[in-house]
Amino acid sequence: MKKPYVVGIAGGSASGKSTFCDQLEAALREHKLLIFHMDYYFKPKDKRPFVKSPINENMYIDDNHPETLDLPKLRQDLQSAINDAKVDIIIIEGLLVLADDEICNQLDLKLFMECRQDERIVRRLRRNMAKGLTFDEISNVYLDMVRFRHDEYVEPSKWKADIIVNGSASTEKALEIITYAIKTFGKNDKSHHGGQK
Repeated sequence: MKKPYVVGIAGGSASGKSTFCDQLEAALREHKLLIFHMDYYFKPKDKRPFVKSPINENMYIDDNHPETLDLPKLRQDLQSAINDAKVDIIIIEGLLVLADDEICNQLDLKLFMECRQDERIVRRLRRNMAKGLTFDEISNVYLDMVRFRHDEYVEPSKWKADIIVNGSASTEKALEIITYAIKTFGKNDKSHHGGQK
């Protein structure tokens, strides 16, 4: 049985992962798709780790650490979807998609959304202020915690990517190329699945 073609999209906070995932989903709409958003696998707030900021020792819920996610559940759901082979293409997006080895090894195509830190913080401010958070709430968490977790987990995972997408510019050309690659390579009847083991 032919297995689904699995695409992973990683990148920093507010780098454009979800937007590019939506664009890719629309471009591949004639295929049977299954989308996994890593954010849907956050543990309940009382189960997430708290951490002390290295800057001022304030305590924060550490939403950018692997332990804040139910990764075993995500891995299990992804593997079940691959084994069922009821879809043509699976897309999984999130901060740690390439940082987690078990998930990364299931991917046929690994993408990383690259976007400058200053642009990402501005996007994060706009997005979260629209949700009702204050400038100080957003900027404090970012400066005290998020940027350190980015350097620790997200940035190093970039070098596992097959393609790095410029999240600061129009993604129209990248989308066209990546869509073509998925449609082309996804047709191959693979005897094995995943990338480097």
